[in-house]
Amino acid sequence: MTLFVAAVCALVRKDGRILSMRRSLSKDASPGIWEALSGRMEPGESPLEAVRREIAEESGLEVDVHPRPWAAHGSERAGVPMLIVYYLADWMSGDVRLSEEHDAFEWLGADEFAERTPIPQLSQAVREVLGSSSILPRGTDN
Repeated sequence: MTLFVAAVCALVRKDGRILSMRRSLSKDASPGIWEALSGRMEPGESPLEAVRREIAEESGLEVDVHPRPWAAHGSERAGVPMLIVYYLADWMSGDVRLSEEHDAFEWLGADEFAERTPIPQLSQAVREVLGSSSILPRGTDN
């Protein structure tokens, strides 16, 4: 049996910017990198349930999560294959409340985000989300 990690990533959008979080230096994986809200799915949890839970745990914001995934890509975590599913979420209210996962946050434009994150697929997804006048994921029709 092949094991893999399933993870979700929330592209939280507010006023034409994306919420960027800096991973705490005490984290075992990628300490200090700038990313979007993300986390692994728990057993029995759907990707949509997981992204809603991660947003609540890591930021405390009230958001409107678009139910269709925006994008997905494969990666690795500690040598184990990982699938990351991206969701778009629009900020509705609240101020960011940091958890132990992150030690800083900023609302960034696409270029600023690209300069900080080492993850090209994430940078591309942010560019697409911020450059889109539509809230529909790529590859979908009305």
